[in-house]
Amino acid sequence: MSAPQPQTDMTADLDSLWAIAKDVWHTSFMGLDVGDALIALGVIILSLVVRGLFTRLLFALIKRRTEQTKTLLDDRILEAVTDPLRLIPIIIGAYVAVHILGLNQPGALINGIAVVQSLMIVTLFWALHKAVEPVAHIIRPLQRVLTPVLIDWMAKALKILFLIVGAAAVLQVWNIPVAPIVAGLGLFGVAVGLGAQDLFKNLIAGLLVLTEKRFLPGEWILVDGVVEGTVEQINFRSTLIRRFDKSPVYVPNSFLADNAVTNFSRMTHRRIRWIIGVEYKTTTAQLKIIRDRVLSFVLEHEEFAKPPEVPTFMRVDQFNASSIDFMLYCFTTTTNWGEWLRIKEELAFAIKRIVEDEAGTSFAFPSTTVYLDDGAERFMPPKAEPGLSAKARQAVAMSEAMRARGEDDSGEGAER
Repeated sequence: MSAPQPQTDMTADLDSLWAIAKDVWHTSFMGLDVGDALIALGVIILSLVVRGLFTRLLFALIKRRTEQTKTLLDDRILEAVTDPLRLIPIIIGAYVAVHILGLNQPGALINGIAVVQSLMIVTLFWALHKAVEPVAHIIRPLQRVLTPVLIDWMAKALKILFLIVGAAAVLQVWNIPVAPIVAGLGLFGVAVGLGAQDLFKNLIAGLLVLTEKRFLPGEWILVDGVVEGTVEQINFRSTLIRRFDKSPVYVPNSFLADNAVTNFSRMTHRRIRWIIGVEYKTTTAQLKIIRDRVLSFVLEHEEFAKPPEVPTFMRVDQFNASSIDFMLYCFTTTTNWGEWLRIKEELAFAIKRIVEDEAGTSFAFPSTTVYLDDGAERFMPPKAEPGLSAKARQAVAMSEAMRARGEDDSGEGAER
């Protein structure tokens, strides 16, 4: 009758161990059961593992639908919102974990429903933030009216707006009043605005520059008294201009709005204006030969613009100090600087050939002619006697000079 006792004791021990395990499993830590916390953690980990498979299957299904449409907008939006949509499995896992932990009940340690709602709001506005770029690409045909840079500014402003609205929605979920924060930011903005007037001035100036379409990135401009170079970026506060020595210059937008800006990239033609001087011994016939043949070269050359599209002149302009000057005024059809230099070189070779070989004269150069009048009176310093010192010779020279001036004033010098 005593044989079954060890088995009974073992069963009792196992029951006791199971009771201890159940106690540990249901041990409360900060109001949460350890077992429930472990299950919730496992659900979260499972959602992270499933996320890759879920998004791969979901995107494959959506992509097949988008490929059947004629527009590329849906394809680009799908590519843009890929990362936000990867949060969907995590949101589902968080929702299940909240119910397992009982965080959806009133008086819970953490408002689990608010956490899930916050994740959903973040996912939504993150997707909207990412979708701005493909949508902005659709309105690129309006760049003739709005300019590409203005479209970029609108896209950036829309992104910032989504971030602000999303943050306000999250605060509202947690019952944090948004109105006092906005009012405080308004007062803070007034204080900042008083101390940052230049910032807003440059922002408004940038908008004016874009709406007036003064220049675009990639164009060559000259801002009087400021800088000359190629526009690289037009930002909210300043514009990056790369000088021809490759050094960057950040110019505040207010300078670009207040100063005169020359946009060389929008030239229709490129001008050549030369003053050509020939020698004074050039005859009238030679002057006419130079004038007519240089003008014929310009008018017959295919890379020079022709009247009446542009004015073209080759005329005797003035009688200079040491030359007779022609004025050559013409325009090339190209605005490219390198091509313009090549055409100018061809024109210079042609002018030299016409002046020296065909007209038989020469170019003038600055010169000065000095004429001496042999009948003019000259003052000759007296010769000093050998025995006198340097001071004595200087005194004699001064007295002789004074005597000579006195005789000239009295008329005696003229009689001599």
